[in-house]
Amino acid sequence: MLDLEIIVYFLLLGSFVGVIAGLFGIGGGGVIVPILTTIFLSQGLDERSVVHMALGTSMAIIIVTSISSIRAQQKKKAIIWDIVKMMAPGILIGTFLVTFIASKLDSFYLSIIFSIFMLYSSIQMFIGKKPKPESKVFSKKTHFLSGGLIGGLSSLVSIGGGILSVPYLLMQNVDIKKAIATSSAIGLPIAISGTIGYMVNGWGNTSMDTLTLGYVNLVAFVCVAVASFTTAPIGVMLVHKINVDVMKKLFSVLPFVLSIKMIYSLV
Repeated sequence: MLDLEIIVYFLLLGSFVGVIAGLFGIGGGGVIVPILTTIFLSQGLDERSVVHMALGTSMAIIIVTSISSIRAQQKKKAIIWDIVKMMAPGILIGTFLVTFIASKLDSFYLSIIFSIFMLYSSIQMFIGKKPKPESKVFSKKTHFLSGGLIGGLSSLVSIGGGILSVPYLLMQNVDIKKAIATSSAIGLPIAISGTIGYMVNGWGNTSMDTLTLGYVNLVAFVCVAVASFTTAPIGVMLVHKINVDVMKKLFSVLPFVLSIKMIYSLV
């Protein structure tokens, strides 16, 4: 996996993911997972575990992407930490538990689930329909349960949860820019818990020869994470300078197209 060409691909992927993470408040898993799957297959990784490896590695990468986005958003004081604190316990539990389910599924079926979710995400991003806002912030119990649901679904398809948490925040009449910023912070506990879960469930795949720790490929993690950490602030800067809704429409189709390509490569 220390092939120079592959490392360049990882760095390019990370640079792109960093920008979209900062721009849309998402972890970038919709792009990371299918591209990593393709790269891992080209390197001869077992088809039975290739999607699991892509999911676990993506979760680890999202840790770094989230931290970078949080740092940039915090400078603008746009994160609503009270909501993050109320959702975090549910997120940690739900995310971790669902990794046990994901680890038992075949790569092909995981890719189907991933593609269906990406289709939903693409439609939601393109339409840009905002939920009807409520008059106040939800209760602690609602935040806990919602955090568990968002975390569980996010770990199954290895995303930072932005496609779910942003609409959830908008329902509470949170400003769109603050919703994106808070979504970045919500992505951190999802990524941490998901990474631990995929490491634990894939521990039998750990190998220093291939530099893998459970279902996390360390080479891909380092390369993509370093590049994404560097470029995430660019996306955050663009949020306050461009029309995010228009950019989302342009970006919306990409994750679905990539997921279809991933299924094709596994057939």
